[in-house]
Amino acid sequence: MTATQAPTRPATTINRSTTTRALLTCGAVAAPLWAAVSLAQAATRAGFDLTRHPLSLLSTGDLGWLQILNFVIAGLLTVLGASGLARALSSVWAPRLIRVNGIAMIAAGVFTMSPGNGFPLGAGPGVLTWHDLGHMAAGSIAFISLIATCYVLARSYSRAGRRAHAVLSLVAGTALLVGDLWAMSGGPAGSLTLAIGAITAMAWVSTVAAESR
Repeated sequence: MTATQAPTRPATTINRSTTTRALLTCGAVAAPLWAAVSLAQAATRAGFDLTRHPLSLLSTGDLGWLQILNFVIAGLLTVLGASGLARALSSVWAPRLIRVNGIAMIAAGVFTMSPGNGFPLGAGPGVLTWHDLGHMAAGSIAFISLIATCYVLARSYSRAGRRAHAVLSLVAGTALLVGDLWAMSGGPAGSLTLAIGAITAMAWVSTVAAESR
């Protein structure tokens, strides 16, 4: 009588699962890392006022390299996270939009804003350059894709009967949409509302990645 061995799980399946979890971890880390580095600089760099200066302006000055690196690393983590979400979510478009958002973040880090509006200390009103135009284009793509991601996730969660997640997705996307429109309209503290909206939407995507691991 011979013993019957239990079937073993193929190594490729185990590796794929491990890889997916690693990719999702990248997505989960992206927003907290970007927000922490950005807000720490906003609180400590001389002359920076979040009610007047967008977080992107931290890419200028002696420590500008830190925010540039922050954009690039967070963008790369977001792109990797999108690959993990493509494997974990039933939605087809959400991971694609998240990938676009990550690529746009990298571009926003490469195309930096020019000093202006008193930051860094002593900077004048500033002159619009092709780098500024590149940054604005990248930022617009990043925001639009992130807003769309939240709304696509809301629809996907609603269809799956996960109402709480659908509502949170709508809130996150709307927070960024309102914050961006308010900033573009020149409203008081527009850069602050934009920062709140962007961090809220980014944090929600990172939460989705963390829950999907």
